[in-house]
Amino acid sequence: MLLRSATPADVPAMFDIRCSVRENHQSREELAALGVTPESVAAMLEGDGPGWVVEVDGKPVAFAMVIVLEKTVFACFVSPGYEGRGIGCLLMEAAEHCLAHNGIEEAWLTTGANPDLRANGFYQALDWTPAGTDPDGQLRYTKRLPRLGH
Repeated sequence: MLLRSATPADVPAMFDIRCSVRENHQSREELAALGVTPESVAAMLEGDGPGWVVEVDGKPVAFAMVIVLEKTVFACFVSPGYEGRGIGCLLMEAAEHCLAHNGIEEAWLTTGANPDLRANGFYQALDWTPAGTDPDGQLRYTKRLPRLGH
């Protein structure tokens, strides 16, 4: 298993992963309607949206991204068949460290509106605190991060 920084060349694999998940699934068309396109994600990776990819046997199987200026974990997705191996935890650790290293004291993220999604238990197990529902119906979580400085 290899954790590495994501590059624009990873965007096709990232979309394949995002659209393959069983829970909180969104199609490419649904993502595009929200403004999440291969072009927008590539631009994020080249700007204020660092990301990471986990490879198993040379194949990307998971990814995460943050948006530092918005203090958020933008995405964390693991391909079906690779859950339960610590990959999501590894990605969240990288995301949280990046935000903390950039001076973020409290980060936030959202996930699907269904409280029965496994993601809710996952984030809570990583000490993310439920913080209500966003106007779009997504469940919001926050977490205090350690002070690491710049």
